Amino acid sequence: MRRSLLSIALLAGTLVTGPAAVTAGPAAAGAAGLAAAGAAGLAAAGAAGLVRVDQVGYASGEAKRAYLMTAAPADGARFAVVDQRGRTVHSGQIGASTGGWSATYGAVHPIDLSPVRTPGTYRLRVSGVLRAERESRGYGHGPQRRTSDERRSAADIVSPAFRVDSPERLFSPLLADTVNFFQVQRDGADVIPGELDRKPSHLTDRRATVYEPPVFSGDGGDVPAAPLRPRAGAGPVDVEGGWFDAGDFVKFTHASAYALAQLLYVQRETGGPPTLRGETAFGLRWLDKMWDGRTLYVQVGIGTGSEEFGFLGDHDVWRLPEADDALDTGPGDEYQFIKYRPVFPAGEPGAKVSPNLAGRVSAAFALAAQLAAERGDKAAARRWLAEGASLYGQAQTTDVGELVTAFPHAYYPEDSWQDDMELGATQLALAARALGDPRGGRWVREAAGWARAYLDTQPWDTLNLYDTSALAHADLVPLLRGDALAGELVADLRRQLDSGVSAAAAHPFGHAVDVTQFDAATRSFGFAATAHLYRGLTGSHEYDAFGTRQRNFALGANAWGTSLMIGAGTTYPQCPQHQVANLAGLPRGAVVNGPNGAENFEYIGIPDGANACPADGVNRFAAYDRPDARYLDDVRAWPSSEPAIDFTATAALAFALSS
Repeated sequence: MRRSLLSIALLAGTLVTGPAAVTAGPAAAGAAGLAAAGAAGLAAAGAAGLVRVDQVGYASGEAKRAYLMTAAPADGARFAVVDQRGRTVHSGQIGASTGGWSATYGAVHPIDLSPVRTPGTYRLRVSGVLRAERESRGYGHGPQRRTSDERRSAADIVSPAFRVDSPERLFSPLLADTVNFFQVQRDGADVIPGELDRKPSHLTDRRATVYEPPVFSGDGGDVPAAPLRPRAGAGPVDVEGGWFDAGDFVKFTHASAYALAQLLYVQRETGGPPTLRGETAFGLRWLDKMWDGRTLYVQVGIGTGSEEFGFLGDHDVWRLPEADDALDTGPGDEYQFIKYRPVFPAGEPGAKVSPNLAGRVSAAFALAAQLAAERGDKAAARRWLAEGASLYGQAQTTDVGELVTAFPHAYYPEDSWQDDMELGATQLALAARALGDPRGGRWVREAAGWARAYLDTQPWDTLNLYDTSALAHADLVPLLRGDALAGELVADLRRQLDSGVSAAAAHPFGHAVDVTQFDAATRSFGFAATAHLYRGLTGSHEYDAFGTRQRNFALGANAWGTSLMIGAGTTYPQCPQHQVANLAGLPRGAVVNGPNGAENFEYIGIPDGANACPADGVNRFAAYDRPDARYLDDVRAWPSSEPAIDFTATAALAFALSS
């Protein structure tokens, strides 16, 4: 289970609002209206049938699949792809169902659109579903009189519009949008006002007090169990800047390093949009502050407050971030840690550092060194390499114990670290090679050792915040120069993809991710990215169609008919659990969690000070839920609608590799 934006306070529905909190804005009174017409139209279609497509579109040369959802099997119904002038460009007959989605939608039929290759905007029309359903129910072919409901259901079923175009035209704008979300997430003085009129925030982070790692208890492991204690002799530190992690205003080294490493990878491989270099530079400036050569600081702010110990946490107050600097507060006041945010270190100065953090943060620094060397700035490249090497050398790789990710650990319960060390050593080796540094060979050997150690661990995972092995393998294999391990790492990428293929074979939408668990969207994009990494290493197109279907799912080809990225497609999240979004407007490019286990929605409540969204309280996606899985586009619904930088960075990687 990953982080809850509002944690225990939200689950109890007892959030408070600070005296300087902003409680009004352009938000959400009509926010859901932009998608209402599309969603309402789907609901009106009822059980007769619905068509789901990738609402962004399909690359001209890739496999293209849409889906028809019906109450009962509709084999034999007809479909046609029509262009903007109403001309049919492809048609055919609906084939067999791949299985049922729910009690309401008992059949899902894949529809192959691959022959449509000409760039343009299209819709998919399906006709004859009623007749197919009647025959499947044993009505036969006679002149039976149809009911009025049946006559209404006999109308064509029409998909949202979708494009067919080159990968660059389809996905480059989406990549630029993901960078826009990181700009929205900026903290500190160097914000970009943008469409949401962001303002400088948390300038008090320039002189932040260092505290001992907090202690937590409780069933969820996230209840403060003791007062916060300043660290003796640790003097104030400058941790101003950085990205908010998600819909709240806490900043985490763990997630930021993961996100930054992927953005730097995109920059190295593709250049990316013009805004990307400035954004990675912004992220690096903050990450550089979090490692001072002896201490790695891992968190700014505390999410969960404590009534027992008399302080509020970030998740207990709903406001715009600039409101915090205006607070009149100090020691002993419950708002103290809202304005004067605590900084928590990974351990004692000079002590060994949790290896997951040492690996991924050093990888980000080493990627920065590679980019600096590429543009001819050898001085900056050497500085970043030294920064990464010093932290990598501090990794605690024996008697590791519980990994440090966040406080509390329950927000990010990672248990894998050999992959991060492989990633760190690999990127250091590449940076050393770019600079002619003789340590490169040693780092290759160490990366190989960590890769072998990763292969010996179980259970394995796939690309997401908790497993970086796909990125590590993709860069390490070319450095191994025929070593047998190279083949094993390629085989491990196959293993990761095959695990998804196996899961997708039993899913009516060909989806590889369990939608009753967290992180559906980012894991979908992770599979899409891994398919491209595998093709880049091997030249094989074996997993291309599988990877495309995972992207399709995240962009609308799912049971709920919604894209999971704000601004992408025709139906997308309108009510994210994101404080700036709720009070100022939607952050284009943000990727939300997506569908989740139904039990995770049992105790959600609206935060005090938040604008109700949707304003009418109607859940427009309820008809497509299952008893075990829900998707809820609602400001209350952190399990579905909270966006995060790690989600969005993985999407950025998938879009970049697709372009």
